[in-house]
Amino acid sequence: MADFPAKVSTETSPPPQGGGDRIQAMASRYVTMDMDFLRTIPAGLMLVEIVLGLLVWALIAASGYANVPAYGWVMFVSVIFWLLTLFLFFVLFFGVRNKLGFLPWPLMLLVFNATATILYLSAFLANAASVYNSHQGAAAFFAIVVTLAYGASTFFAFLSWRGDGSNAASSTVPA
Repeated sequence: MADFPAKVSTETSPPPQGGGDRIQAMASRYVTMDMDFLRTIPAGLMLVEIVLGLLVWALIAASGYANVPAYGWVMFVSVIFWLLTLFLFFVLFFGVRNKLGFLPWPLMLLVFNATATILYLSAFLANAASVYNSHQGAAAFFAIVVTLAYGASTFFAFLSWRGDGSNAASSTVPA
């Protein structure tokens, strides 16, 4: 028993060379960028929704929206869904979806995109019905484009939820 410490090493890994290596190793364990996600149609649609959604609320904010009550609704919908879509994009891009596999992601994406489509359509109608300057007109145009993008995202989310848009392993039933 006296020779035990000489034969056994308790060191599990080599000591870090520098602080950057340790941080990089820790980051790669928790955060992974899914570059394949960027090449998908849903990712492209999300980027369109983020950019044009930003234009919608920026144009409404620049036009003095407090004078017309309908523009409060347009601001609410556009800002909330811009923030949520931005957050969801980063969740999907950084692979958090894989770490939270217990959540029904296809169903959540379907509900999110369908809700965004319906509420953005109502915001577009409120915006278009009360246009009184060029900022609101441009915001109405971008709002309908964002609505169509969310509609297309809803379609792709439906395909994924149904099983047609996912990989073969998740859409097969064992016999």
